[in-house]
Amino acid sequence: MSDLIVEAQGLHKRYSDTVAVDRVDLAMEHGLVYGLLGPNGSGKSTTVRMLLGLATPDDGFVRLFGQPLQGNAPGLLRRVGCVVETPAFVPYLSGRDNLRLLDTYAPGGGSETIEDVLRRVHLEGAAHRRFKNYSLGMKQRLGIAAAILHNPELVILDEPTNGLDPQGTREVRELIPELAAEGRTILLCSHLLHEVEQVCDYVFIFQRGRVVARGGTQDLIAGKARLEVQVADIDAAERLLRASRWAASVARQDGAIIIQGGGPDAAEINHLLASDGLYASIIRPLSQTLEDVFFELTGEQTDA
Repeated sequence: MSDLIVEAQGLHKRYSDTVAVDRVDLAMEHGLVYGLLGPNGSGKSTTVRMLLGLATPDDGFVRLFGQPLQGNAPGLLRRVGCVVETPAFVPYLSGRDNLRLLDTYAPGGGSETIEDVLRRVHLEGAAHRRFKNYSLGMKQRLGIAAAILHNPELVILDEPTNGLDPQGTREVRELIPELAAEGRTILLCSHLLHEVEQVCDYVFIFQRGRVVARGGTQDLIAGKARLEVQVADIDAAERLLRASRWAASVARQDGAIIIQGGGPDAAEINHLLASDGLYASIIRPLSQTLEDVFFELTGEQTDA
């Protein structure tokens, strides 16, 4: 039996003439925060729906907790909490009563747990108000409360900060790593680069239905780090570097040499220059973000 919490291989989904998801593989371990990152329409949400059994793949398969989703969905999904699109609740019931209703159909939370999750999503002051009078952000937070009500092992959040003000967005970002630290696996689906960079341990980058890059968030950033080299004889330095193993990564920019991906090799590059009598006045890494990595890989921008 697999130790993976989520495993998907060859997921493929077509709607009429449009391929929404094209041969996607995913693997997620216990206790980490994973991000599915990409612009709207890149296949993230369709992938999430297949992981939850809300859409049937045309090809490929999904395993949760080491077991095939097909044929085992009811039992497996009891161990999953999710917020997919805009959460739906009974409009004339209060936030608290909606959670009580959920607890009636899937017992295990209880009054104390309901109050705890309301506090964790900062809805304790509005728990008595009817759901129909909630703002979009409050509805999103109640959805997260419902997702964690029964202490799931896997939490899937599809655009969880949609409609939240800056304070609410920050609160959700702080909550996500807390949930993972308690032993849960978190899957965050988002088109917001800075949101994924701040909270995710591992990222899958989607473009046009495919995963075009995957890896630890900081590893992806470090792997694309650029190095700026300033030296008096820039022509000689460039000739030397173009004859080295960094040749394909060398470019000139604003009177300096930029080495793409050379950040971790600064000491070695400095040694190479010095061995040829070239002494750099500046060798420094240029700050890199997940946005830089995403744009380089896909040529597309998402919302900042």
